[in-house]
Amino acid sequence: MKIQIKNGRLIDPKQGIDAVQDIYLAAGRIVGLGQAPADFHANRVIDATGLVVCPGLVDLSARLREPGFEYMATLESEMRAAAAGGITSLACPPDTDPPLDEPGLVEMLKFRAKSMPGPRVYPIGALTWKLKGERITEMAELHEAGCLAFSQADTPIVDTQVLMRAMEYAATFDFPVWLRPRDAHLIKDGVAHDGAVAARLGLPPIPVVSETIALASIILLMKATGARVHVCRLSSAAAIDMVRAAKAEGLPLTCDVNVHHLHLTELDVADFNPNCHLYPPFRSQRDRDAIRTALADGTIDAICSDHAPVDDDAKELPFQEAEPGATGVELLLPLTLRWARESGRSLSQAIDLITRKPAGILGIEAGQLGIGAPADLCLFDPEAWWQVTRKSLHSLGKNSPFLGLEMQGQARYTIIDGHIDFERNHTA
Repeated sequence: MKIQIKNGRLIDPKQGIDAVQDIYLAAGRIVGLGQAPADFHANRVIDATGLVVCPGLVDLSARLREPGFEYMATLESEMRAAAAGGITSLACPPDTDPPLDEPGLVEMLKFRAKSMPGPRVYPIGALTWKLKGERITEMAELHEAGCLAFSQADTPIVDTQVLMRAMEYAATFDFPVWLRPRDAHLIKDGVAHDGAVAARLGLPPIPVVSETIALASIILLMKATGARVHVCRLSSAAAIDMVRAAKAEGLPLTCDVNVHHLHLTELDVADFNPNCHLYPPFRSQRDRDAIRTALADGTIDAICSDHAPVDDDAKELPFQEAEPGATGVELLLPLTLRWARESGRSLSQAIDLITRKPAGILGIEAGQLGIGAPADLCLFDPEAWWQVTRKSLHSLGKNSPFLGLEMQGQARYTIIDGHIDFERNHTA
């Protein structure tokens, strides 16, 4: 398949490109920018007038709910949803059932994902057996099976010695360790930010210090072990200050934030909306503003969807009993664009945070439009308005804090490996 995309606004932060020009795809690769290669005859020409043509989005956390949670969603449905959101590569956390702690499970997930259309799937292996935090996994074997990094997902390791041994082992092979900074004793059964709203509603609180104490341990263990660490889903100004200081020291530390935390605060749980029950919780206005600033100054390296489709039965419960999480793959692009508009940041800077930078954290050949790069692209209309409804979401998870609200910016085409994986009717 040879594709010519003409008249689009090409944005590639890696190469500093922001201009209207044509791009040419063949044999799964980008083969020309501006001028067509010799003897190039397109099988398909896409007129991208009015559209932005950028690298396909790279999502650092998307739960596909297989294996083990097919009653919530399926691999097929969530990969289709991700493609509808412009995502061409995604990392899958290890908190499946069973967890991704054995090579056979990783190989099966990769085989299943490869057998159907949709984004490239990169499994993240479990750091400890069954995610119990007691015995470290055979990371070398999991790496051979296809794991690019190792994580505990949402489950903290309570025994600090186990965490240190896991980081030592990972450092030996230079495997990156992805950790959510959460102190299990301080979280307990908390469900909301420890602030005025939780106090007024009588919700069990999660204090900021549950994040900062865990992060302090991680940073100190990095220094002791030499491990490379990616900190997942920062939520507080205090934690961001700690990451900023650690980076200034030269530690090999990166971090990301859930796209929902760019826009929502503790005030959004005031009506007990279970769709606003997320981990980490939405925090104060000051924390949200600090996240926005940290994205702009580069302290936070990437934005992810932290996609977690949940079935209605698990969400239609009182706030503190509802399953945490929100569907996100179809909102990653418009919510990132909204942050850029509200913060006065360029389109290129916004795209960088969901393409090149997460690709660099994963260590994959994606997130760019250079000649010879994989033909993974997203063509989106930055002006298109659409409403988030149960019907408009492709994901089987209809749980979103933004249900009923309008978004600006929508993927029109998602091209993966040189093939049109998703195409949206312009009137949709």
